Amino acid sequence: MQEKQLNPKILFLCTGNSCRSQMAEGWTRRLMGDLVEAYSAGIVAKSVDPRAIIVMAEAGVDISDQRSKDVQELLDVEFDYVITLCGHARETCPIFPRKTTMLHRGFDDPPALAARAHNEDEALQHYRRIRDEIRAFAHEIQAILKQIDE
Repeated sequence: MQEKQLNPKILFLCTGNSCRSQMAEGWTRRLMGDLVEAYSAGIVAKSVDPRAIIVMAEAGVDISDQRSKDVQELLDVEFDYVITLCGHARETCPIFPRKTTMLHRGFDDPPALAARAHNEDEALQHYRRIRDEIRAFAHEIQAILKQIDE
């Protein structure tokens, strides 16, 4: 009898766990939910960004029940991969208690981009662009992880 292979655990980490990492968790659960366990956290916990919830819902992914978590809450989870999504998270990422493969894939910060927008629609365009970039990355994750493991 073969032992069941556990799905790899992936943590998406950004500064506040309010936008990019929430989107990455949502997309990964949606696209690869039967292949991986997706989590997200921030260096500090903030609330989930309402605009992130809106643009993800537009794409058919509901992240409204996700909550922002400080990475300290998850240090006991044995992650196979930690993927930092911004430079600050990459620079300040804690050390995890087991051999974890660290990866970095930076994305622009939608709230920072939206701060310069002239109206709400323009602000949401920044969120949509990052949402779509993260969706494309989520599609690539399986191939990326397979390459690492080879």
